[in-house]
Amino acid sequence: MRILTAGIDVGSSAVKAVVLAHGENPKLLAPIVSKIRKREVAHVVREAFEEAATMAGADDLAYVATTGEGEEVPFSTGHFYGMTAHARGALFLDASARCVLDAGALHARAVKMDERGKVITYKMTSQCASGSGQFLENIARYLGVSQAEIGHLSLQGDAPETVSSICAVLAETDVINMVSRGISTSNILRGIHASMAGRFARLIAALIPQGPVFVSGGLGADEGLLEGLREALSKAMPKGAPAVVTHEFGIHAGAIGAAIWGAYRWEKLGMGGAAWTQSKSTAA
Repeated sequence: MRILTAGIDVGSSAVKAVVLAHGENPKLLAPIVSKIRKREVAHVVREAFEEAATMAGADDLAYVATTGEGEEVPFSTGHFYGMTAHARGALFLDASARCVLDAGALHARAVKMDERGKVITYKMTSQCASGSGQFLENIARYLGVSQAEIGHLSLQGDAPETVSSICAVLAETDVINMVSRGISTSNILRGIHASMAGRFARLIAALIPQGPVFVSGGLGADEGLLEGLREALSKAMPKGAPAVVTHEFGIHAGAIGAAIWGAYRWEKLGMGGAAWTQSKSTAA
């Protein structure tokens, strides 16, 4: 039986929505990312969800699952913890993954899971936001580069300048001083990546993953950070550093995982009827 479920991952800076078709070979139909910026979150959630449903041609959905900060979405069927959602979403995108690093706008967490997506244990950053996507975005804005350029420029750095502070405000002051000293943008970015990657590597090393680390969240598309993480893991785990992998839809891992768990709950509980239809949407 082919059913459709939706997953909505409400983050601090963006809402990710997907529709999955479940069957012999589950298929991702509609990955959407909508930036929150200064807009009302509830409006962005509905906008992203309805765009995904329309793109997928879904007139009705068996289950609408949320994760992240989406507990209060009024039209959802159920909510799932972010760790379990990202773990299952990472496995959907790369079946070899046994750990997921969810690197988001305001925090990062490493989650160890088994081959079924069951969370075994996790570690989370407890420091200031200088290890977050928002911090990196602020630095890029100050340096006058786009987010799409960050990774490429970082890889060009040949003498990275280390940012030692764990406080975002002090770290930004460090960057201002680097600019005044004539340090190149590439070396500043590579140094920031090395600092962030070092913290992430310590989280991962504490879990001792038995397989590749999948980087989800917005930072999964940052090739400079991925390379920094590989280097940091080789130092933190010299006897067997895990591979670092990601996927073009890595930012959607949480939403994908929520949609998958939604289908599982729908089948487990024998839920009948559609959880959402176009008529409900237009009446809302």
